Amino acid sequence: MIDKRIASAAAAVADIFDGATVMIGGFGEAGSPIELIHALIDQGAKNLTVVNNNTGSGHVGLAALVENGRVGKMICSYPRTLGSTVFPELYRSGKIELELVPQGTLAERIRAGGAGIPAFYTATSVNTPLAAGKELRNFDGRDYVMERGLKADFALIKCVAADRYGNLIYNKTARNFAPIMAMAAATTIVQTGSLLELGAIDPEVVVTPGIFVDRVVTVTNPAQEAQLIAEGRRYP
Repeated sequence: MIDKRIASAAAAVADIFDGATVMIGGFGEAGSPIELIHALIDQGAKNLTVVNNNTGSGHVGLAALVENGRVGKMICSYPRTLGSTVFPELYRSGKIELELVPQGTLAERIRAGGAGIPAFYTATSVNTPLAAGKELRNFDGRDYVMERGLKADFALIKCVAADRYGNLIYNKTARNFAPIMAMAAATTIVQTGSLLELGAIDPEVVVTPGIFVDRVVTVTNPAQEAQLIAEGRRYP
């Protein structure tokens, strides 16, 4: 097995290229890899397509990535949430694209991409604007919309503990989209709060096995998005 430890967040994201599709874990603040996102801002890649549950809050993390002009398109379920002002303003002014996807459909599109399933059918968006231009089929008397699986060039995710092989465990709901994003990306980059010795993680509790992880960087005291927002912080 390969030692997947990387010395810094900056080194971990150094090869993310202009125009890349990047999946970023997080359900609001929970599971958001702020240090990796900020390192990506510093790195300078632009015209990114970002897949996330939402578009970030305040002026840090994902919202800062958007505000700094690095994102050309968002694929998400909640483009406007409490504290999100950056994306709505840019979207209304025509400076960023949006592909709106219902939350369950988003999760299944990512899972399908990671499982090698090119497309699937769901009734979720039937008879809504989200079904426009998509294939419609009837099964057992009910209409379904075809949705394509989602893949990415990179995934940026956060876990509570990892080992050098890349086996991961998460802190409760911080696992949200992270496990399926790790499967759907060509390169998965992880920030972990704790790096454990081999064998310290019970194999029965590993959520993401190392086969889906390429790089692990340790961030022992990660920033808390809510605290940064409360302090009025911006990045950079």
